[in-house]
Amino acid sequence: MSVRNQILDDIKTAMKSGDIFKRDTLRTLNAALKQIEVDERIELSDERTFSVLQTEIKRRNEAAEQYKSGGRDDLVQKELKEAGIIGSYLPKQLSDDELNAKIKEIISSVGAVSMKDMGKVMSEARAILGASCDGKRLSECVKANLS
Repeated sequence: MSVRNQILDDIKTAMKSGDIFKRDTLRTLNAALKQIEVDERIELSDERTFSVLQTEIKRRNEAAEQYKSGGRDDLVQKELKEAGIIGSYLPKQLSDDELNAKIKEIISSVGAVSMKDMGKVMSEARAILGASCDGKRLSECVKANLS
């Protein structure tokens, strides 16, 4: 079952169980996915869906930071809860040790030796790791291994 179909099924389940928060979060997510499909006249693959999910999680986390600096703890919790729901549709995230090992493999396969090669390593890592690691963690790990 595709991720998109799983989200649609979970919307129905949330409606039946009366979980309004989850229903609304998934409806917003579905609307974002549908908007991309309409704008680009394509059907989203799972990989592209994962990319959109990561973007939506990043938006929620950034909004939570803004609310936190503004002293709105109620909205911080709401945004973090939404990010948690959306994150449940992503593939299992790599642990720090697994990520480090993969990055070291990629660095040696690309032949990178300094920070100048970070772009090569990042593009290769993105292609290999996909949605199993968010971009910020990936960037930090690559920087740590190259310096």
